[in-house]
Amino acid sequence: MSLQTELDAFRADYMKTVPPDIREAMERADMQLASSGIVQRALKTGDQAPDFVLPDVNGNYIQLANLLARGPVVVSFYRGGWCPYCNLELRALQKILPAIRRLGAELVAISPELPDQSLSTAEKNDLTFLVLSDIGSSTAKSFGIAFDLASELRPIYARAGHALPDRNGDDSWVLPIPATYVIDSDGRIALAYIDVDYRKRLEPGQILAVLESLAAKSLA
Repeated sequence: MSLQTELDAFRADYMKTVPPDIREAMERADMQLASSGIVQRALKTGDQAPDFVLPDVNGNYIQLANLLARGPVVVSFYRGGWCPYCNLELRALQKILPAIRRLGAELVAISPELPDQSLSTAEKNDLTFLVLSDIGSSTAKSFGIAFDLASELRPIYARAGHALPDRNGDDSWVLPIPATYVIDSDGRIALAYIDVDYRKRLEPGQILAVLESLAAKSLA
């Protein structure tokens, strides 16, 4: 079963339980974000990836440049451990982690959540790759994928136990568009997947295909 098939199945079941007023608010927010031009402004394939230094779940600071010195890096931005679509994607990425590393690459996942929240996400999903905390969303902003959650969704999120200021440790309601970047060892973005619809994610096989291409190029 593909990742998108899993995501679609979850969405179909979930939407049966959502009251019409909340469904309409979600649809309005989706349209607003789609028309904002954020996808057009985000970093794309061929762009140079900005460096970052972020804490992992143990409080150790990880620098992209140091990872790139050893090979390509797959960077997955996710909204938070409270997002079921994100958890499905993270588990799918965990499944291909051995293949990613066989191809000489590393995998990191980044959310705006505090390290304690990131640790819970890593433990819940049995993740063995780096899970980093982008507190203040500075890294998401540097990639051009950060946005303010629609005002009418904020009380809905809060009632569901997902008040972003509590989980992210600041006063903002900023989230990243879920995005996946494959960054070559020279810092160039070899693949950029950005979609304003958080229920759509890149298939893991496409990540491996790009990494295989990069590995072949390095041997040429």
